[in-house]
Amino acid sequence: MSISPTLSMYARRAVATEFGDVSYIEAGNGPPAVFLHGVFLNADLWHHQLEGLADLRRCLAVDLLAHGGSVYLGAEDLTMSLQADMIVAFLDALDLDTVDLVGNDSGGAVAQLVATRIPGRIRTLTLTNCDTHDNWPPAAFAPIVDLARQGELVAALRALAADPDSARASLSSGFEHPEDLSDEVIAGFFGPIGSSDARAAAIQTYVAGMDNRVTVAIRDDLADFRSPTLIVWGTDDEFFDTSWGEWLATTIPGTVRRVGLEGAKLFFPMERPAAFNQELRDLWTSPEVGAAPTRPDPA
Repeated sequence: MSISPTLSMYARRAVATEFGDVSYIEAGNGPPAVFLHGVFLNADLWHHQLEGLADLRRCLAVDLLAHGGSVYLGAEDLTMSLQADMIVAFLDALDLDTVDLVGNDSGGAVAQLVATRIPGRIRTLTLTNCDTHDNWPPAAFAPIVDLARQGELVAALRALAADPDSARASLSSGFEHPEDLSDEVIAGFFGPIGSSDARAAAIQTYVAGMDNRVTVAIRDDLADFRSPTLIVWGTDDEFFDTSWGEWLATTIPGTVRRVGLEGAKLFFPMERPAAFNQELRDLWTSPEVGAAPTRPDPA
């Protein structure tokens, strides 16, 4: 099957927050489920989840700050902690008291931060291959971090935005079949970055400042997190090996299942949607979810 979504199917919406207008795509009805992507991508990563799970959930995929349709014009440096603050503000702005939270790549780290800040508002948590504890930035990503710290990532991102073939090659480490990524998808990921100096500069700062102390600090909070949690891990990921899926499953007492997708890479939600959607469907319809939190944490 093609891994390239029809990006025009889901028009961008925006909601005002203290961080500016946050962009997202949405499909379906029912209890809300919120999806968080990783660095350089955007909400379109989750196209197949919105398409395949809209009968069961109100699915909302968010563009993180400085990605997709969301900007970041704040005075502070953009960090994962600020991304987590934004997600909480996003939930508040849309009156989403209790959600199923799903994260991939650095969006998985943001999901962990959100879950430990507002555990009573997280009905379920699903983590795929992602930054975890002290395992990031991963060694395979180190050259990108170096570019950011040398102030050269902006130029590199602009070059990728202008050259779909180079951008496709740069994504080959995260996809089993990067050749199946259409120019439209590539433009959706890198075009907004290349078109905005402020956005590119914010992402450069974001990458340059990546520091795993923020996830190390929540280890004890994860060990107290009891909402039903699903760990789905691609076994062929060069960034985050399977030991980190095992670490999360062992650390989080709410874990109900850990699944390995044989041969899958980092961005498998786009390439293995049938398998992944079935795992989400099984979690969301399981007896454990009936016992998950149903009210917001006290302010």
